[in-house]
Amino acid sequence: MGSGNSLDHNPPNASRHITSGGSDWLWAVTALMALSDLAMLTWAFSRARGTRLFHQIGIIILTTATIAYFAMASDLGAAPAEVEFGRGTPGVTRQIFYVRYIQWFITLPLLLLELLLATGLTLSDIFTAIFMGWVLVICGLVGAFVITSYKWGFYVIGVFGLFYIWWVLLGHGPRSTFAAGGAVRSGYLRCASYFSFILMLYPIAWACSEGGNVISPTGEMIWYGILDLFAGPIFLFFFLYGLREVDMAAFGLTSGKYTDTGYGAGYGAGPGMATAGAANGVTTGAAPAATNGVATAPSTTAAAPGATAANQV
Repeated sequence: MGSGNSLDHNPPNASRHITSGGSDWLWAVTALMALSDLAMLTWAFSRARGTRLFHQIGIIILTTATIAYFAMASDLGAAPAEVEFGRGTPGVTRQIFYVRYIQWFITLPLLLLELLLATGLTLSDIFTAIFMGWVLVICGLVGAFVITSYKWGFYVIGVFGLFYIWWVLLGHGPRSTFAAGGAVRSGYLRCASYFSFILMLYPIAWACSEGGNVISPTGEMIWYGILDLFAGPIFLFFFLYGLREVDMAAFGLTSGKYTDTGYGAGYGAGPGMATAGAANGVTTGAAPAATNGVATAPSTTAAAPGATAANQV
């Protein structure tokens, strides 16, 4: 397995396909995605439990991208499609990497979720933005396989979804209440503007590659690879670095539902337990409930084996 023989092991299935140089570039992006994923894993596990949500979303994004680029570098996950503009050559087919759209279908909603969880938007607003991300990706995939000019209808619908995402990121989101304070708001505005600009370049790349057949599949790989690096690891590390000093409890996204033990004094015993922390290795139980304002003493009599529930009350 390697960049030099990927096309020999997995021959291209279209007349316009990636070259060995394109495969080399894809292997390089695969390596960068994998290294970024390992760095994100290390960063996530260096943080306290219950404060890793944003980092764990990043792990999912980078793992998905690594798998997708491994497939594309191996010249897998592609299908031939007839082009609308053959440039004077009839019957031209172009290599369409559907695995890239599978990657985007997973990663774009997660990138939006990563950003919008920092705002005060409702879940319905966030889920609608995620849905429009799916609209953008699916319309791009379907349009890539349409031979006629109807592909541009899907293109317009996808761009409409992108406009909606822009409105949420740059219009609706900044006007919401940021529970973590003004510092997070300013950081969000920088990251949302950056991410919106990167998103704008994807439809341009699509129009020049799968849509208009202007650039070669290798040029397409280079263009999309650069965009995915800027929208993936570079964006994630930039965004998460801005949150490094933020108290995650301000977002209301921390979780204390651990099943692990051995954290020492000050930690509860498990999910949903209202127990005090351990003192000298002994965990104290919750206080008994009061009846008519008078606290009842805990029972000291153990139920005999085989006793019914009524006898244990």
